[in-house]
Amino acid sequence: MFKSMVDRIKKGLSKTKKQISDSLSAISFNRKIDEELFDEIEIALLKADVGVEATEEIIEFLKKESKKRKIKDGEGLKGLLKEKLVEILTPCSGELQLKGEKPDVILFLGINGSGKTTTVGKLAAQLKKQGKSVVLAAADTFRAAAIDQLQVWADRAGVRIVKHQEGADPAAVVYDAVNSAKSRGDDVVLVDTAGRLHTKEHLMKELQKIKRTIKKFSEDQPVETLLVLDGTIGQNSINQAKTFKEATDVSGIVITKLDGTAKGGALIPICQKLQIPIKFIGVGEDIEDLQPFDPKAFVDAILD
Repeated sequence: MFKSMVDRIKKGLSKTKKQISDSLSAISFNRKIDEELFDEIEIALLKADVGVEATEEIIEFLKKESKKRKIKDGEGLKGLLKEKLVEILTPCSGELQLKGEKPDVILFLGINGSGKTTTVGKLAAQLKKQGKSVVLAAADTFRAAAIDQLQVWADRAGVRIVKHQEGADPAAVVYDAVNSAKSRGDDVVLVDTAGRLHTKEHLMKELQKIKRTIKKFSEDQPVETLLVLDGTIGQNSINQAKTFKEATDVSGIVITKLDGTAKGGALIPICQKLQIPIKFIGVGEDIEDLQPFDPKAFVDAILD
């Protein structure tokens, strides 16, 4: 299974790998280490959207450690580079928190077009395969298309969906979904929320109301809050994330569409600046292409 996971990640990150590989392959590593070599590595990392701060930290590490470990040629820097990237990303790895208290509730946040609804559907299908009973809550009542799209995923995954009319109170949808799941003994409720950011105050009030609604069932009701970010916009997603963090507690991040971008390196500054666990990455269209984030597998995929 691990091999399958790594293969999927490698395939999905092929554009990011190509961006880094093309930049690094233009560098002649078969030479003594000098400032010019460090400059060329720095440019390669910046092109992959690793970001200025992270790149500076990596280059500083390469300089200090190569001297400390008495590495004399450029080939030795490749191993150091991989080591440093894994070190940066490891604190950001995290697993989905399912506590087994029926039902666990997972709240999905993210702007329209981030891949939020698709992520809900893929996770529903994966959880169903694991033998869990899943309910989808169509709490994005702002767009009729979002409800219809979630219905398609519910049918595809073979799970129940709770939905109201377009324009209905999202908190009422969530209440009905959690109440239904409790009465039937379902394992997990996945909540798809609206993603508009142009009215930040409204967003905050809506999310807070949904959280209060869930807590009506029990103050200890477990709620995992996952923010879905579009990987194709690279570091620009950081500002989106900050807005959602101001609106509500975010316990994890899902980064989607990494198969369609060369900006996969942005995971590094996203990890450093947001300090929120990355729970999943999306590396393709298939249900199985929503993969748990594994720092070593990720770095292997882009540098192997």
